[in-house]
Amino acid sequence: MPRTRRVDVANIPYHIINRANARMEIFNENRDYILFEKVSQEAKDKFDMRILSYCIMPNHWHLVLYPKKDKDIQLFMRWLSMTHTQRWHSHHRTIGSGHLYQGRYKSFLIQEDPYLLRVFKYIEANPLRANLVQKAQDWQWSSLWRRIKGNNKQKKLLDEWPIDYPGDYLNLVNSLENKEELRVLRNSVNKGKPYGSDSWTNIIIDKFNLGPTLRGVGRPKKGS
Repeated sequence: MPRTRRVDVANIPYHIINRANARMEIFNENRDYILFEKVSQEAKDKFDMRILSYCIMPNHWHLVLYPKKDKDIQLFMRWLSMTHTQRWHSHHRTIGSGHLYQGRYKSFLIQEDPYLLRVFKYIEANPLRANLVQKAQDWQWSSLWRRIKGNNKQKKLLDEWPIDYPGDYLNLVNSLENKEELRVLRNSVNKGKPYGSDSWTNIIIDKFNLGPTLRGVGRPKKGS
C-alpha cells in the first residue's frame, strides 16, 4: 500500500505520533522521559516551532505542532528523531544495536475548534486510558501536567493554543470519551487522514493531492 503524501505547510496544526521499534518500552525511568523533553525543547528553540500539546507514553509519544513556516515539520522531526535516538542509545550504552523507532513518524493535519480540542483531549487522556493514573493531570510526562503543575522554565516548552482553553477542560479530559469520536480520530491516526469536518477534510485532501482513497476513511457506515 503506497504511503500517504506528506503535507508540510505553515499555520495548520499537526498531530505527530511515533512508536518504538517492536513496540518495546523505551521510556522506563524518569531520565528517559526527561531526555525526550529536553531534546524537544532544543528542537523547539532550533527551529522556532510551536508545541501545543504532547504526551510521552512508555512505548510511544504524541505531539501537536503548529509550524510558522512551510517545511518546518520535516526539519523539526528529522532533528528530533535523530538526536533523541542518538542520545537514548548513548544513555543506555546500546550504540549500534539497531533502530529505536518502528519507522517514519505519522502525521496528519487538524482543523481548529472543535476538532483540535478533541485531539488535545485524546492526547492528554492517553495515560488515563492506559490506567497509568487516576487523573490525566497526574501523568508527569505530558503537556497537561506541565501546564498545571510545571514551573515557569518547564512551561516554556509549550505555546498558547490557537483556540480558547475551556474553563472545564480538566473535567472534559477526565470524562468518558465519545466512542464514535474516538474511533474516527484513531482512523485518522492510522491512515494519516486530515482530521476535521467532512467538507474541510475533502478540501485538504484535494488541495494537497493526498489521494482519493482517504475520502470516506473513518466515516460511519450507512445504517450504523
